[in-house]
Amino acid sequence: MIHKIDLSAEAISIDPYYRFLQDPVAGGICLFIGTIRNKNQGKDVKALTMEAYPPMALKQIELLCEQAASKWPVERIALVHRTGPLEIGDIAVLIGVTSVHRAEAFKACEWLINTLKQEVPIWKNEFYEDGSSWLVPHP
Repeated sequence: MIHKIDLSAEAISIDPYYRFLQDPVAGGICLFIGTIRNKNQGKDVKALTMEAYPPMALKQIELLCEQAASKWPVERIALVHRTGPLEIGDIAVLIGVTSVHRAEAFKACEWLINTLKQEVPIWKNEFYEDGSSWLVPHP
């Protein structure tokens, strides 16, 4: 398994990650694109900021990729998460998994996003009309 991981203060473009995920053995490439929505917990979200501690976050993401590869026969994994200020509609996270069969790609991709949300030190501060709120990173 080979992987490409990153934290990015710049907008995430899907194309370079999709090109990385392409592999002649692939019967399935599963892409998850997490975007910033305009409502959360009954409030109108105006924007948000993502913060991370890069050395720890990247180490955790690396570990998650290795764990996913040990659970499912994946060929490639791409995982990039935004940091800094984001607007409604921006891509916050991109996860891609390449596998010989689609079922494994779907399972690994779902596991990666769920586990990333639980274990990787990335924090979200949402801004509303009436103020802001740091959200608990590990629900």
